[in-house]
Amino acid sequence: MELLLALPVLLPLGGAAVTLLLRHHLRIQLGVTILTLLVNFTVALVLAYYVNAESVLVLQIGNWTPQLGIVLVADRLTALMLVVSTFVTFAVLIYSSAQSVSENTARTPVAIYHPTYLALVAGVSMAFLAGDLFNLYVGFEVLLSASYVLLTLGGSASRIRAATTYVIVSLLSSVIFLSGIAFIYAAVGTVNMAELAVRLDMLEPGTRMALELVLLVAFAIKAAIFPLSAWLPDSYPTAPAPVTAVFAGLLTKVGIYAILRLETLLFPASQISNLLLAAAGLSLMIGIFGAVAQTDLKRVLSFTLVSHMGYMLFGIGLTTKLGMAATIYYVAHHITVQSTMFLAAGLIEHRGGTTNLIRLGGLAKLAPVIAILFFIPAMNLAGIPPFSGFIGKVGLIQAGIEYDSTAAWILIVVSVLTSLLTLYAIAKIWNRAFWQEPDQDVLENDKPMPKVMIGATSAMVAFSIALTVFAGPIMRYADEAAEAVLERKPYVSAVLGDEAADQLVYHIGSEGQKVVE
Repeated sequence: MELLLALPVLLPLGGAAVTLLLRHHLRIQLGVTILTLLVNFTVALVLAYYVNAESVLVLQIGNWTPQLGIVLVADRLTALMLVVSTFVTFAVLIYSSAQSVSENTARTPVAIYHPTYLALVAGVSMAFLAGDLFNLYVGFEVLLSASYVLLTLGGSASRIRAATTYVIVSLLSSVIFLSGIAFIYAAVGTVNMAELAVRLDMLEPGTRMALELVLLVAFAIKAAIFPLSAWLPDSYPTAPAPVTAVFAGLLTKVGIYAILRLETLLFPASQISNLLLAAAGLSLMIGIFGAVAQTDLKRVLSFTLVSHMGYMLFGIGLTTKLGMAATIYYVAHHITVQSTMFLAAGLIEHRGGTTNLIRLGGLAKLAPVIAILFFIPAMNLAGIPPFSGFIGKVGLIQAGIEYDSTAAWILIVVSVLTSLLTLYAIAKIWNRAFWQEPDQDVLENDKPMPKVMIGATSAMVAFSIALTVFAGPIMRYADEAAEAVLERKPYVSAVLGDEAADQLVYHIGSEGQKVVE
């Protein structure tokens, strides 16, 4: 069963190679990509089933020892991320199959879209499964390299300009991350995360904090945490809708996943929790203020993305079992809903010919199906009950109340205010795009809506509703995942054995306190 751990990485890489060879046969290329992602989603479901029973699965590539070889590790958190990410990438691929990846197909190298997309999927899976910091870095670089290509498809001036900023910022974060890996190796002589969990506990507090801050800066850039988020609103809106949907749903969440591992497995109950809570509050407020001020649909959604990263960082900063469980649930919710919102934005742009809210109008009457497909995830994003966004936010607020610190109470107020302002931003979009009188260009742009695009978006909406309908079992799963990542012993024991796990100095108690083993 452990051999399945390699498939989420190997399948997309193999599919990328095959689709590159089939670059002159676009229909066959599409079929191979769809089949690869469908199998990938099935593998993720099987892994989730077995991980739920076995707690942690470990694959040592080539039977090398964990200290020397490549180790792939899947626990409940990893499995949930794989299931959600593989479903989203599959649905977005179906959506993109009915929409040109660029407005100017003559200038777009369509043949490279599928191999690049599959390479991005492989990079995301590698980042989730990596059992050491260097292969986490490799996963980041694979997905970022693919994202550079996807972001510039079409070669328009706006996309090249946005991609330039994105590439520079991404390279900067990668250099910081690689430097952090070098510092950690110099300090403790390993990059295996299970072994790091043991050895980092034994360092002086000042050295631990310095190493933690270097990695935190690198991951915060990738996750678009304020004040390291200015690059995102200028980069994402210029890309085609399917590309933006994947970027918004997945790339920033890989950064959040890395921060979560950093603050639980490597640096449990660190001394910078108040810094994390401050960054969470600033991300919430600055992001949503930016969203309210925008007049372009994609830019509104991009700023809400920055804002809602603050909710996830809120739970991580609390470092309690309830806060971590709510964060894990909220990450799954946000991957789905934010991707769905950008797919709905693509439908609006297809029908209205623009994403400028001043020019749009009348879509509630002209395209009622699009109105429904936008309204449901929009209410979910705003946290309107009974949707999953409301459930996740209530969990975070409850965790903040139990934490009962000044910083936590400030975050509770800020998170409620952010939710209200998100609703205001959504209401502005709805009023302008769906209710106001349509521009003449919108009336003349009477394009038929591809059924495949509608179907893929509907599937994403249905998946987001499933997160609400099955919120009980999913929250229980998230609660078990949170308990495991805070305890640390199950992860270390599965990779290195019980003897190594017994050497751990700290774990995090249910109330967030650091506990000596």
